[in-house]
Amino acid sequence: QVQLVESGGGLVQAGDSLRLSCAASGRTFSSYNMGWFRQAPEKERQFVAGINSIGRITRYADSVKGRFTISRDNAKNTVYLQMNSLKPEDTAVYYCAADPKNINVYASRNEYDYWGQGTQVTVSS
Repeated sequence: QVQLVESGGGLVQAGDSLRLSCAASGRTFSSYNMGWFRQAPEKERQFVAGINSIGRITRYADSVKGRFTISRDNAKNTVYLQMNSLKPEDTAVYYCAADPKNINVYASRNEYDYWGQGTQVTVSS
């Protein structure tokens, strides 16, 4: 089992950047595929980005391609989401999630077993 704690959210203006971090407990982090999801008020939680266990394969939602970058540092048990050129529509609670199956980088939230508590990102226009 792994516990996930997100940080780095905040209030920024459109066009600004933020870097989210997700710190994981446990010695098995390096064997998990990781994902970032977000949920805006009254909307379903949606996939943002994912990365495989060794950081070689990444996947992005179309809405963030070219603006967001997911990365990980297995030595620090941490996964990151660098968010550039932020837009008001990026406003949401951002969650990191872990998939222990290590088969594919999935976009479906149903494939992820462990979730953090979320961090709020608010982008003003």
